[in-house]
Amino acid sequence: MKNDSKKIKVGVVGLRMGGEHLTAYLKSDKYEVVGICDIDEQLLDRKAKESNAPQVTKDYMAIINNPEIELVSIATPDHLHAEQCIKALNAGKHVLAEKPLALKLEECKDIIKAADASQGTFMIGQVCRFAPGFKMAKELIENGMIGDLFFIESEYAHDYETCPGWENWRKDHAIRRNGVLGGGCHAVDLLRWIGGDVEEVTAFANHKMMPEWPEPDTTIANLKFCNNGIIGKVFVSISVQRPYTMRSVFYGSAGTIVCDNTSPSIQLFSHKIPGTRGFAELPVNIASHNISGEVDYLYKVLKEGKQRFEK
Repeated sequence: MKNDSKKIKVGVVGLRMGGEHLTAYLKSDKYEVVGICDIDEQLLDRKAKESNAPQVTKDYMAIINNPEIELVSIATPDHLHAEQCIKALNAGKHVLAEKPLALKLEECKDIIKAADASQGTFMIGQVCRFAPGFKMAKELIENGMIGDLFFIESEYAHDYETCPGWENWRKDHAIRRNGVLGGGCHAVDLLRWIGGDVEEVTAFANHKMMPEWPEPDTTIANLKFCNNGIIGKVFVSISVQRPYTMRSVFYGSAGTIVCDNTSPSIQLFSHKIPGTRGFAELPVNIASHNISGEVDYLYKVLKEGKQRFEK
């Protein structure tokens, strides 16, 4: 895409999680919403009134085939991502897709192949990389505030009984959406973003709390990282009896950071701070789903020549 000053014209497919994409685009001065799509007529009508989008449709191909639209947000249920992302990429569109990439490995490979062949840019919305608390934690670690990492952990703790999805798609036995793939990918990505690649994994799961759901509801994984002997843990549960959290802890040779994506502060204990006796509370904005940060980053990639790919 050329470096010019015009706004990027965008279409949003899927208006539940995609409603947050829509809000981010509408708030930005870098984008123009041209089209929106959802099969839920009431939701579609409501978002049409909120956005004044000129194209309002239940057919996602109408968004992809719109020659005005340069970027498509795909925020539909997980099992639809592969088909919709591939068609958008084949049409030369830029694509911002909700996580997870897909539910099957072969579908992931097909998306990657389409992205490599496309003239468009493809981005997965790993929103933890834009949550203020996690961003601050990464900056503190990179600045040496807790020394060398030796153990890191994160969790995706949710109660899916309160949000089974449109027409209960998350608990559909034909889809078999696993909580580790669907939500735990956040925690895995966060730890890989900070700790690097993983070379070995062991895991246990049970199916005790939500036996009527098609997949295990609770999983714990132990991770061995490639980098400097770091080890870690990921806890994923879609059946916890508590408010949603992605509490994460980073242990280093000179201190510890405790943070999540739903609190107004993170906790820092560091021997690098003179007179340290307890945790310091560092204030942060609460933005657990900072889609605005995602779309701002994508704009920099598309318009300002920022690096196209980031591990």
